[in-house]
Amino acid sequence: MLGLPDAIRAFLFDLDGVLTQTAKVHAAAWKAMFDGFLRAEAERGGTPFVPFDAGPDYDRYVDGRPRLDGTRGFLASRGITLPEGEPDDPPGTRTVQGLSNLKNDTVLRMIREQGVEAYPGSLAYVRELSARGVPRAVVSSSANCRDVLHAAGYDGLFEVIVDGLVAAEEHLPGKPAPDTFLAAARKLGFPPEHAAVFEDALAGVASGHAGGFGTVIGVDRVGQADALREHGADLVVTDLADLMNGTHAADGERTEGGTA
Repeated sequence: MLGLPDAIRAFLFDLDGVLTQTAKVHAAAWKAMFDGFLRAEAERGGTPFVPFDAGPDYDRYVDGRPRLDGTRGFLASRGITLPEGEPDDPPGTRTVQGLSNLKNDTVLRMIREQGVEAYPGSLAYVRELSARGVPRAVVSSSANCRDVLHAAGYDGLFEVIVDGLVAAEEHLPGKPAPDTFLAAARKLGFPPEHAAVFEDALAGVASGHAGGFGTVIGVDRVGQADALREHGADLVVTDLADLMNGTHAADGERTEGGTA
């Protein structure tokens, strides 16, 4: 079905980087928040300022992960431990919660100023699935998932949304744990072996692989096809249009960029 094995009956999509062009906005927001914090820490301790790298640091520590996990993970990579704080800590407070709140405020401001664009190939793919009545879900660590879907023109195209708010309510651990994807498949009424996961983040691909899903599709937006495969992608595409136009085999063979 649409470039995937016949056994696939449900389609589970990550949001940022798969459906919408917001991954670069998130990376910029993380960099703005962390660089401000790291610069202040360097001044406090009289040490050199080493900025957050929106490439490797973003991919390794924060991409696809819940916001608090991303904050903790990157700080740990720099040997920094902060108090957890409270969910209502003012943005920028020297706590995990305060820094995470600043990141969220920053990304929301950037989205308001810059807008949100859908990837045309992804929007066409999801619309085709909807027209065929194929079960569809969004699985995202973002607490702003519904607002982003609305801004990008995906209203009414998904039967199930498992976002950061749902994960918190249902006590679901975030990616790379498979729990949020498994919850989405369950809500659609399908076992994981009959569901496909679409992910651009290494943590998300690892999540799909750990969940035993029928097919894990790595969406390579930044030239990391090999890393996506290493983390568990069965198939790597540069755009969902590659599946729409039939350039990928439906037997689960690992291919890249439209070339068998």
